[in-house]
Formats: sequence, C-alpha cells, structure tokens
Amino acid sequence: MSVLDLARPEIRTLQPYSSARMEAGGGQIMLNANESAWQPVGDMGLGCNRYPDPQPAALVQALAQLYGVKHEQLWVGRGSDEAIDLLVRAFCRAGADAILIQPPTFGMYAVSARIQNAAVIEVPLKADFSVDAQALLAAVTPAVKLIFLCTPNNPSGRSIPRADIEHLAAQLAGRALVVVDEAYVEFSDQPSVANLIDRYENLAVLRTLSKAWALAGARIGSLLAHPDVIALIRRIMPPYPLPLPCVAAALAELAPAGQATARENVAIVREQRAIMRSALTRIPGVREVMPSDANFLAVRFDDAGTVYQRLLQAGIVVRDIRRYRQLEDALRITMGTPEENARVLTVLSEARA
Repeated sequence: MSVLDLARPEIRTLQPYSSARMEAGGGQIMLNANESAWQPVGDMGLGCNRYPDPQPAALVQALAQLYGVKHEQLWVGRGSDEAIDLLVRAFCRAGADAILIQPPTFGMYAVSARIQNAAVIEVPLKADFSVDAQALLAAVTPAVKLIFLCTPNNPSGRSIPRADIEHLAAQLAGRALVVVDEAYVEFSDQPSVANLIDRYENLAVLRTLSKAWALAGARIGSLLAHPDVIALIRRIMPPYPLPLPCVAAALAELAPAGQATARENVAIVREQRAIMRSALTRIPGVREVMPSDANFLAVRFDDAGTVYQRLLQAGIVVRDIRRYRQLEDALRITMGTPEENARVLTVLSEARA
C-alpha cells in the first residue's frame, strides 16, 4: 500500500496551478508574469518586483543538508502552520476524515482540522505528559488519516522517546500518516527522527527556523516526508509561498556564520533553562517547575493568575496556559537573555517578600 492511498483521491488527481515561474526559467527580458519592470524603492538588489521561485533551490538544498534528507523529501513554506494546514487539506475529506492529537498540545492541529471540517479525536497525555501509545493505537479508526505528535511537547516541554515514535509509525503503516512536530528539537538531547523517513513512508516531520534559528518573523518552516507526500503537497501549495526577503534572511542564517551564532544561542538557552528551573523551585508559591527539553518552562503556581498580572505590571509577558488540560495552575515562561531571566526571578521574589 502506498502512503498516497491515505490521501484524498481528488487531490491525487488534481491538476495543480502552473505559475509563470513553474512554466519557464529565467531570461534576459521577463514578460510572462505581468510583473513590474522596475525594482521598488529600498529593494537592495533582492528583485522584489519579480515573483519568487515557489521552492527556492538554494534554500531547499541548505535545509535538506541541515536536516539530513534528500531535496525531494523536503517542502518549505510559511512556517510549520502552513505545512499542517496543507497536510490536513491533502489527507482529510471534509465531514468524513479525522486527525488524532494528544492534548495538551499545539493548538493549530485542531484549528486546521476544524477549518477543513475534519473531526478531531483526542487521546490525552498521561499525568506525567507522556504519550499513551496503547490508548492512541486503540483510538485509531479508519477515518483517522493524520496523527500529530509534538516533541518536545508544547506546552509541557516533554519529549517523546524515539522508540515510541518508531513503534507508532510501524503499527500505523498503511493506516495513518504520523506527523512528528519537532519545532523545539534543537533544544533537546533527543535527536530528530528525520532519519526514519526512509524506513517508514507514513512518517513525516515538521521543522522550523522560528525558534532556535531566530527567524520567527520570516516564517520559514519545512515538511520532511516521503517524496510522494512532498509531491502531493506541492500540488496544493500557493503559487509563491516564500517572500524573497524571507528567503534571503533564511539563507543568511543558514550560512556558516549564522549557524555558529544560532548554536551559541541554543547553548545559552539550555544553560539558562537549567538555571531558571533551579531558581524557580526555590521561590515561595511555586508548586512545580516541570522538566523541559524546549526553550521554555511550564511552571505551576499557587495563584498563577496573580503571578501573571504581577509580571505583566512589571513589563514581563509570559504565556498563560491555564486553559490547557492538566495545566490549570500553570504559566509558560520562554527563556530570554540572562538579564531578562534574572529580571523575572527578581519580580517573582519581590512579590513574595
């Protein structure tokens, strides 16, 4: 059975839109796309008067090398959010198919499904925020086409063991596409599962440059998957998903100097995460600082609402995650600079003085 048998049949046979950039390569005089012949003010040589390559070869090559996959196993778009949305649209028939998630988890999986009118089946994480693999497998029905696994999990910060992911991919072969969201994997000791794609054609991986690579504003995310899945996504992607300035920013960050800086910053975050976890446990009113493999800490408080407001009054914005199941007393604190983190500790300590 091909992984494409899980996709919507009408998408498999869809005649994709053919943009001007897809139909022809470059030339000396470009008169095929109804573009302006003049570069805009402040263009700085980017050529923003021209439509960009739908899948810029240099960026695809750089990301494929970074993630250790072949270029035909990678699609790049506007953040992981766009990849999630396109996967749901490609695999889930409105009113008929479903996705499976493990709350508490990243909210866009369910949002994308509901926009598509696909059902959302929930198998809650265990009390320690680990995945209940047995319950997950038992909940999979023929309607389930996509299973989203977030590791490290947002908002808890806990990772899913590689062995569990491989077990689920093997058990669900021919039944569902297992989508592993690794937005925070650079901050974890656990390596990516991207090297399992060749072994399991029903395994896909989401990666992003928004977190460890400091490009949240550029919106560059990747889908790593079997070439047939990538080709399917390319059928339904927008004609020109990647703005030229964003591509330029990504290529600069992925150059040797950019990679070196990013890795230095990741090391600082990991160090600060340990410092903050230790310090927060000693502050009165803190019930628990949950272990995290991401660039944030989920912290339980005696009175999370009051703590949130005190931090806000001090000009510090953290994430209120009390709406999530099992986290009704928690706030999520992203690791900032050492100075910013020290300020958080000062405000929390002063509030209890």
